[in-house]
Amino acid sequence: MKAMSTPGKSKELKIITRPALTINDIVNDSRKIALLHIVKSFGEITEKALYHLVRDVQEEEKIELGYNFFEIAGILSSKELKEDLIALLYLGLLETNPRNKKLRITADGLDFLEQNIGKLGDNAEKIAEAVENLKPKIIPIDAEQELTFKLMRPGRRRRRRGF
Repeated sequence: MKAMSTPGKSKELKIITRPALTINDIVNDSRKIALLHIVKSFGEITEKALYHLVRDVQEEEKIELGYNFFEIAGILSSKELKEDLIALLYLGLLETNPRNKKLRITADGLDFLEQNIGKLGDNAEKIAEAVENLKPKIIPIDAEQELTFKLMRPGRRRRRRGF
Protein backbone atom coordinates (compact mmCIF):
# COMPACT_ATOMS: atom_id res chain seq x y z
CA MET A 1 0.00 0.00 0.00
CA LYS A 2 1.29 3.40 -0.95
CA ALA A 3 0.46 6.47 1.17
CA MET A 4 -0.87 9.43 -0.76
CA SER A 5 0.76 12.72 0.08
CA THR A 6 -0.89 15.97 -0.79
CA PRO A 7 1.37 18.74 -1.98
CA GLY A 8 1.59 21.77 0.29
CA LYS A 9 0.36 19.98 3.38
CA SER A 10 2.89 18.59 5.78
CA LYS A 11 3.00 18.00 9.48
CA GLU A 12 6.60 19.04 9.78
CA LEU A 13 7.56 21.89 12.02
CA LYS A 14 8.94 24.67 9.89
CA ILE A 15 11.40 26.96 11.61
CA ILE A 16 11.85 30.41 10.19
CA THR A 17 14.96 32.15 11.39
CA ARG A 18 15.07 35.89 11.82
CA PRO A 19 18.09 37.91 12.81
CA ALA A 20 18.03 39.27 16.34
CA LEU A 21 16.86 42.87 16.45
CA THR A 22 18.71 45.53 18.41
CA ILE A 23 18.00 49.18 19.14
CA ASN A 24 20.85 50.11 16.79
CA ASP A 25 18.88 48.49 13.96
CA ILE A 26 15.96 50.88 14.35
CA VAL A 27 17.91 54.10 14.92
CA ASN A 28 17.73 54.83 11.18
CA ASP A 29 14.21 53.45 10.70
CA SER A 30 12.04 56.56 10.55
CA ARG A 31 8.88 54.44 10.28
CA LYS A 32 9.39 52.92 13.73
CA ILE A 33 10.43 56.28 15.19
CA ALA A 34 7.25 57.84 13.77
CA LEU A 35 5.17 55.00 15.25
CA LEU A 36 6.73 55.61 18.67
CA HIS A 37 5.99 59.32 18.30
CA ILE A 38 2.34 58.57 17.45
CA VAL A 39 1.90 56.39 20.55
CA LYS A 40 3.59 59.03 22.71
CA SER A 41 1.40 61.81 21.27
CA PHE A 42 -1.84 59.87 21.77
CA GLY A 43 -1.06 58.22 25.09
CA GLU A 44 -2.26 54.70 25.88
CA ILE A 45 -4.04 53.23 22.85
CA THR A 46 -5.44 49.86 21.82
CA GLU A 47 -3.92 48.11 18.83
CA LYS A 48 -7.13 48.45 16.78
CA ALA A 49 -7.34 52.18 17.46
CA LEU A 50 -3.64 52.55 16.57
CA TYR A 51 -4.25 50.91 13.18
CA HIS A 52 -7.06 53.37 12.48
CA LEU A 53 -5.00 56.32 13.73
CA VAL A 54 -1.96 55.48 11.57
CA ARG A 55 -4.14 54.95 8.51
CA ASP A 56 -5.92 58.27 9.08
CA VAL A 57 -2.60 60.09 9.61
CA GLN A 58 -1.53 58.78 6.20
CA GLU A 59 -4.79 59.27 4.31
CA GLU A 60 -6.49 62.28 5.89
CA GLU A 61 -3.47 64.26 7.06
CA LYS A 62 -1.35 63.25 4.03
CA ILE A 63 1.72 62.31 6.08
CA GLU A 64 3.38 59.32 4.42
CA LEU A 65 4.62 56.82 6.99
CA GLY A 66 5.17 53.85 4.66
CA TYR A 67 2.38 51.52 5.81
CA ASN A 68 0.08 49.66 3.43
CA PHE A 69 -3.39 48.92 4.79
CA PHE A 70 -6.07 46.50 3.70
CA GLU A 71 -9.44 45.61 5.11
CA ILE A 72 -10.69 42.07 5.57
CA ALA A 73 -14.30 41.67 6.71
CA GLY A 74 -14.27 45.19 8.12
CA ILE A 75 -11.07 44.66 10.11
CA LEU A 76 -8.19 46.98 9.27
CA SER A 77 -4.80 45.31 8.93
CA SER A 78 -1.22 46.10 7.91
CA LYS A 79 1.62 43.61 7.81
CA GLU A 80 4.27 46.34 8.14
CA LEU A 81 2.57 47.97 11.12
CA LYS A 82 2.20 44.62 12.89
CA GLU A 83 5.90 43.83 12.35
CA ASP A 84 6.94 47.27 13.63
CA LEU A 85 4.76 46.88 16.73
CA ILE A 86 6.27 43.47 17.46
CA ALA A 87 9.79 44.91 17.04
CA LEU A 88 9.10 47.86 19.37
CA LEU A 89 7.51 45.55 21.96
CA TYR A 90 10.44 43.12 21.68
CA LEU A 91 12.96 45.91 22.25
CA GLY A 92 11.04 47.24 25.24
CA LEU A 93 10.32 50.64 23.70
CA LEU A 94 6.59 49.92 23.85
CA GLU A 95 4.71 47.81 26.37
CA THR A 96 1.19 46.53 26.87
CA ASN A 97 -0.63 47.70 29.98
CA PRO A 98 -1.73 44.42 31.61
CA ARG A 99 -4.92 45.96 33.04
CA ASN A 100 -6.50 47.25 29.83
CA LYS A 101 -4.36 45.73 27.04
CA LYS A 102 -3.42 49.17 25.71
CA LEU A 103 -0.06 49.96 24.16
CA ARG A 104 2.05 52.60 25.86
CA ILE A 105 5.55 53.97 25.51
CA THR A 106 8.13 52.94 28.12
CA ALA A 107 10.77 55.11 29.81
CA ASP A 108 13.35 53.57 27.47
CA GLY A 109 11.07 54.43 24.56
CA LEU A 110 10.84 58.05 25.69
CA ASP A 111 14.66 58.27 25.98
CA PHE A 112 15.10 56.69 22.55
CA LEU A 113 12.53 59.05 21.03
CA GLU A 114 14.17 62.13 22.58
CA GLN A 115 17.52 61.15 21.07
CA ASN A 116 16.14 60.27 17.63
CA ILE A 117 13.12 62.54 17.02
CA GLY A 118 15.32 64.72 14.79
CA LYS A 119 15.36 61.94 12.20
CA LEU A 120 11.68 62.68 11.47
CA GLY A 121 12.49 66.28 10.53
CA ASP A 122 9.40 68.44 9.92
CA ASN A 123 7.16 65.39 10.18
CA ALA A 124 7.61 65.29 13.98
CA GLU A 125 5.48 68.40 14.46
CA LYS A 126 3.06 67.39 11.70
CA ILE A 127 2.53 63.98 13.29
CA ALA A 128 1.84 65.46 16.73
CA GLU A 129 -0.67 67.91 15.19
CA ALA A 130 -2.32 65.17 13.14
CA VAL A 131 -2.74 62.96 16.22
CA GLU A 132 -4.37 65.85 18.12
CA ASN A 133 -6.70 66.53 15.18
CA LEU A 134 -7.69 62.87 14.88
CA LYS A 135 -8.11 62.17 18.61
CA PRO A 136 -11.88 62.84 18.63
CA LYS A 137 -12.31 60.32 15.80
CA ILE A 138 -10.10 57.64 17.40
CA ILE A 139 -11.25 57.85 21.04
CA PRO A 140 -14.58 56.02 20.34
CA ILE A 141 -12.72 53.14 18.63
CA ASP A 142 -10.36 52.96 21.60
CA ALA A 143 -13.26 53.03 24.08
CA GLU A 144 -15.09 50.28 22.15
CA GLN A 145 -12.04 48.02 22.37
CA GLU A 146 -11.55 48.81 26.04
CA LEU A 147 -15.16 47.90 26.75
CA THR A 148 -14.78 44.66 24.79
CA PHE A 149 -11.74 43.73 26.90
CA LYS A 150 -13.61 44.47 30.11
CA LEU A 151 -16.60 42.38 29.08
CA MET A 152 -14.47 39.45 27.93
CA ARG A 153 -12.26 39.45 31.01
CA PRO A 154 -13.50 37.09 33.67
CA GLY A 155 -13.49 39.75 36.34
CA ARG A 156 -14.60 39.83 39.88
CA ARG A 157 -18.15 38.84 40.46
CA ARG A 158 -20.00 41.55 42.29
CA ARG A 159 -22.84 40.69 44.54
CA ARG A 160 -25.86 42.87 44.59
CA ARG A 161 -26.86 43.93 47.97
CA GLY A 162 -30.54 43.86 48.71
CA PHE A 163 -31.99 46.67 50.71
